[in-house]
Amino acid sequence: MKKVKLIPLGGLGEIGLNCLALETDDSLVLIDCGLMFPDDYLFGIDVVIPCLNYVLNKKDKLQAIILTHGHEDHLGALPWLLPYVDAPVYGSGFTLKILENKLTEFNLLSYVRLKEVKRYDRLKIKDFSFTFIPVCHSIIEGFALGIETPVGKIFHTGDFKIDLNPLDNQFTDTRAIQEFARDGVKLLLSDSTNVEREGRALTEKEVKASLRELIACSRGRVLITLFSSHIQRIQEVFDLAEEFGRKVAVSGRSLFVNIDLAREQGFLNFGEDTYIPLEEAVTLPENKVLFLLTGSQGEPLSALTRLAKEEHKQLKVHPGDLVIMSSRFIPGNTRAITRVINDLYRLGAEVVYEKVGAIHASGHAHQEELREMIRLVKPEYFIPIHGEYRHLVKHARLAREEGVAAEKAIVLEDGQSLILDEKGISPGDKLDLEAIYVDGKGVGDVGQTVLKERQILAGEGLVICLLILEKATGELVYGPEVISKGFVFEQHFAHILEDAKCIILDIYENTPPHEPKKMEERIRSVLRKFFKKVLGRDPITIPIVLSL
Repeated sequence: MKKVKLIPLGGLGEIGLNCLALETDDSLVLIDCGLMFPDDYLFGIDVVIPCLNYVLNKKDKLQAIILTHGHEDHLGALPWLLPYVDAPVYGSGFTLKILENKLTEFNLLSYVRLKEVKRYDRLKIKDFSFTFIPVCHSIIEGFALGIETPVGKIFHTGDFKIDLNPLDNQFTDTRAIQEFARDGVKLLLSDSTNVEREGRALTEKEVKASLRELIACSRGRVLITLFSSHIQRIQEVFDLAEEFGRKVAVSGRSLFVNIDLAREQGFLNFGEDTYIPLEEAVTLPENKVLFLLTGSQGEPLSALTRLAKEEHKQLKVHPGDLVIMSSRFIPGNTRAITRVINDLYRLGAEVVYEKVGAIHASGHAHQEELREMIRLVKPEYFIPIHGEYRHLVKHARLAREEGVAAEKAIVLEDGQSLILDEKGISPGDKLDLEAIYVDGKGVGDVGQTVLKERQILAGEGLVICLLILEKATGELVYGPEVISKGFVFEQHFAHILEDAKCIILDIYENTPPHEPKKMEERIRSVLRKFFKKVLGRDPITIPIVLSL
């Protein structure tokens, strides 16, 4: 009996790490391969990537990697996969340009086969056929995937919203979706990110109208930060700048790169004299300039954060500046963003952000659009994807309300595979997946034990105790020295550290000198109890006893 195995490797139970494998007896295809940025408690971790062992163990079967769009949570993990597999990567022109830049940073571009697909292309890959259907999202050239398999049709929405009045032809083609679904769809996989938001997402035209009103009322400089991949929004900013006779200057590498990419491919259009260097912009009258800055999420080294901290080399905040944060607060970044907002207010700026103005439209469908997608596709089975667990549960509930049988609206988590055959869907094996932490050049070498130690170091600090003994006699020739790092301020708590030295000396005098390991263990144990009793703290304590 023919069958297709569906293996979610990421994106089901978290926002990010989107990665899904489809497998038959003869072939394996990967849809997206995204990363996730670390939470605050992941000290020192740069990015998080999916566990890709399943793909690596079957790399001879891997036929292709299909990208729905160019956001990091859908393609950002590819530099850690592509060196180990030999499969072409398919995506839209803009998506592949973003990937090219990323691969160039990793010196991988010459080893990878990138193949551009255009809207409505139908691509045959072994047992699968993919139709690339355009969808509206917060990045241009995003695709939903109409997938024909040996056991029926699957529709994968990618990240989408249904904008009834889109800008620049970046629309979700509901007619093409209906046409694909005309003969029946076995399974719908649908984006769950905004399932908790009622109604419909704001349209870009509404956002542009809000931005126009704000810029029209400003008598001074306007500074706008946004997601650097949101080319539609960047086009709106240039349009409005030209409308109000302002020049545009940019600060932030990712904005420079994406503006250049979009202009090359014809997705950004503005007068040559509108886009000017930053050093020229700072000399213009305040009502004749508009600045585009990176830093919508309060990133420490971004242009807006450096500006707020008065560390930007070319820009300073002027009293009366209007700062528009045309982006949403991504969970986990709220504290950093509000810190930037407060700093900007201290310097005399006025700040407008999503909570106080309609200046950002999400790229993800709200409830009414999610319902519309289910009605368009009319699937037999439904699996919510791209979301935390509560999002998946609520989306499955919504699908049942739209007519999907209760037992056929299935909530999966990462690693729980499903088998699709001509009879229906049944559970497959459960993979033990743990996300991989990337720290510098280390991939997967930082696990829970190391992270726990880092958390203790961050919360409690470190104490190092050093003694040097004469090897032949066991006499103390140096120490004890007690070094505190992140534990106590030594000048204020010198008496505590002196007491610790006395404790170490007492242990030395009551432990055989030829047993340094036993002495170290006793010092560690007794000092931990001492610090806990006196200060209520439990630092990492490292005794070092050397015999020389």
